Amino acid sequence: MLSKKTQYGLKALGYLASRYGKGPVLIAEIAEQKKIPIKFLENILLQLKVKKILGSKKGKGGGYFLEIDPKKIPIAAALRIIEGPIAMLPCVSLNFYEKCEDCNEKTCGLNKVMAATRDATLKVLEKKTLADLADG
Repeated sequence: MLSKKTQYGLKALGYLASRYGKGPVLIAEIAEQKKIPIKFLENILLQLKVKKILGSKKGKGGGYFLEIDPKKIPIAAALRIIEGPIAMLPCVSLNFYEKCEDCNEKTCGLNKVMAATRDATLKVLEKKTLADLADG
């Protein structure tokens, strides 16, 4: 299940994707349109800015904007920035792997099922982009 933070982040990115190329968007506008608490949203957008998904402009006419065409940003990349691992277990994560202390991965049935789940999920999330999250 996606955390509220990730849901809010993906909703905000979808909104920014729908406004791509139209200039910066005020954080208050994103918060109001997507019903996201503004303080929570500030932290999420800052995290995305640090990772170069978003840019920002200060002053009059300022706000946040996508640095890259939303058609070129896989949802998986945004998820990893906001949430971390996509896999449901650390022992099957591609980017955040951690060995389980209580089982043998080579014989563990749960490991095999969760690896297949990860692969199926990634197949979708690597193909879909932020453009697919845009409203309308």
